[in-house]
Formats: sequence, structure tokens, C-alpha cells
Amino acid sequence: MSWDFCFSSVHLTYCRFRWDRQWLVVNSKGRAYTQRVEPKLALVEVELPKDAFTDGWEPTKSSYLVVRAPRMDDLNVCLGKQCAKADGVSVWEWSGSALDEGDEASKWFSTYLGKPSRLVRFNAVSETRAVDPKFAPGFKVMFSDGYPFLLISQGSLDALNELLKEPVPINCILVKVCEPFSEDLWKELKINMFKFQGVKLCSRCKVPTINQENGIAGSEPNETLKEFRSDKVLRPNKKQQGKVYFGQILVCQESLIEGKGKTISVGDCVYVFSKASSAAEAAA
Repeated sequence: MSWDFCFSSVHLTYCRFRWDRQWLVVNSKGRAYTQRVEPKLALVEVELPKDAFTDGWEPTKSSYLVVRAPRMDDLNVCLGKQCAKADGVSVWEWSGSALDEGDEASKWFSTYLGKPSRLVRFNAVSETRAVDPKFAPGFKVMFSDGYPFLLISQGSLDALNELLKEPVPINCILVKVCEPFSEDLWKELKINMFKFQGVKLCSRCKVPTINQENGIAGSEPNETLKEFRSDKVLRPNKKQQGKVYFGQILVCQESLIEGKGKTISVGDCVYVFSKASSAAEAAA
């Protein structure tokens, strides 16, 4: 499970944005719950301390992650406490240990989902999770689906929403002032002063079809995307996998090295240095 934050600037830490995809809800066997099978998770909201987005800030025992959901009391998760280790946690291809956020958090999510659940946090001290080395060797994530960053242009989002009865939002790096779907081709770029690599086109799963305001799954936008963003349309001479694509997955070279002052903000310029010749030739 992951939660989305909206902010005007964000800090790059080791292979990711700080705070991104650190927590996961798991079942009694340690397997990840996601919105694909538990769409109610779309209604979970979180709040971090305001200073948590300040460069160099570290939590104390009085720092809390506040978790909210409809008809539930707030859950306060201490960011500065020592957590017990939970073995046998798994998400997709990865399995390992994580930090268990305790019985109160377990009771809260078990009550909300109506089944045994626990909240765990990635154990960065003892665990690593590599992205697919075929596309981005040497890069790592925490509890993301597979990669740390997603970029979509405003033009692409507008072009999709013009075809839909109900527009859809998006939570990612959103780039303005470029042609729709031009990001399909981007291979090397800079945001602010930081180098990013376009890894592959992003194939979309069920999650975009889940209404983030009511937790109900539908068919859009994926049905519409099939009409003009499927592998059959974009990559007719490649192996067909029945996928639809929207956005470009990125990794960031500077995020491999820890350090302060690595911030990207709303309004930063994006510079594209190299492109694929066509969407058909882009990695996917």
C-alpha cells in the first residue's frame, strides 16, 4: 500500500523521494495489501509533521504519522520509536523483514479492512530491494510497485481527460509545456540540476480505475487508454502483452548518493538531452 502526498517541493534521498512508499499494510501471512484487492485503502489519508519535508529533519519520539479513514478514529504512529522486526513480509517478487508498527496500528487496519492486518515500515538498515536489473541495474526501491519515479506531461493528462466523461487526477512528477505523450521518448533529462533516466514506458494496472474519493473500481481510464495507448497501437511489431501505457518511469543518478540539498520543486525546469526515435523503440 502507498499513500500520496501533495507538496511544492520534495527531497531526494537514497533512490527515492523522502517518505515515499516506506509503509505497507500486510495480511496475516505478511503479504502486501494493495488497492487492487482492497480498494478501501484508497480512502486512507495520512499526515506527516510539517517539518518532515524540511531538508535534514529527523523525527523524535514526539513526531507522528497520523492516519485517517472514514468512520475511524485517527491512528497516531510514532516516527521515533523502536520497532520490533517482522519477518516474512513480501511485496511482489521481494520478501524480507520489516519494522512492525505495533498492535495499535494492527488493530486499526484490521478493523478498517475487516480482516487481520498489520502496518509495517521498510527496514532500510538491513534490507534492500532492487528494481528490475534489465531496465535499471543498481537502483533500489522500498515498497513501490517496482520503480521510484513516474513522470507524465500535463499535455498527456489533458489529452486523456478530454476523452473521458469524468476526468481523472494523477499523482506523479507532472511536466507542463510539452506536446502530449512526448515523454514517451525521453531517455536522459534533468530536473533542476539532477539527472534522471527514462527507464521504460509505464504499463498501467487496475489502480487508476479506482475512484480515489469513494474507493469504487470502474473501467476508466483504462478502457479509453486501450483505444490509443495499448501495445497493439504503440508497439505493433513487438511482443503483445495486452498492456496499456501512460507515463515514463524514471530513476535518478544523484539519488544513489546520500546528501542534503537535493530538492526538486514546482516550477523547476526540465531539460531533455536524449530521446528514443519512437514509442515503438522505447523500452517497455
